[in-house]
Amino acid sequence: MNKYPFKLEALPYSYSALEPFIDQETMTIHHTKHHQAYVNNLNNALEKHPELHNLTLEELLTRLDNLPKSIQLAVRNNGGGVYNHNLFWKSMTPDSSLPSDSFINKINDTFGSLENFKSEFKKAALGRFGSGWAWLVSDKDKKLMIISTPNQDTPLEQGLVPLLPLDVWEHAYYLKYQNRRNDYIDNWFEIINWPAIENRYR
Repeated sequence: MNKYPFKLEALPYSYSALEPFIDQETMTIHHTKHHQAYVNNLNNALEKHPELHNLTLEELLTRLDNLPKSIQLAVRNNGGGVYNHNLFWKSMTPDSSLPSDSFINKINDTFGSLENFKSEFKKAALGRFGSGWAWLVSDKDKKLMIISTPNQDTPLEQGLVPLLPLDVWEHAYYLKYQNRRNDYIDNWFEIINWPAIENRYR
């Protein structure tokens, strides 16, 4: 259920399924510790505000300015953490996939080629100082764009549709790649769940 009390969503694959690109230990800690903490902290922030319990996570994150000031930051950080991670897990797959011809054409129209898209996306992911996310998003006119956000901010706050998120927080890659964010990004391209991305776009 996408309303209070929020629950930790199960992964759509096993913790070891993305090996060798993302290791089992990193996946386990990332999901059961970091993601679970965001869920717990979000529920704690909302607990004493029953008037908000019927709002979906998307509604909370797009109405941050209307929330009680005392919990705005907690919902932004922890609600964003829950939302971003829910999308992130579903954006990866152990089954090799490629964009469809129609989506490749859309990527080519926007970025020139799939390789250029990867290069621009990687630039956004490497250019995010500290913790945050790189995103492929679309606007209200279905135009594709690459952006990055700090911390657990979401593209929802900018009125954009999140399509493909990449977590560049250290805990997303540190156990296997240590400080090599560059290598993590290159390998992550191998496990993108393109059908899921295209479904979001449609």
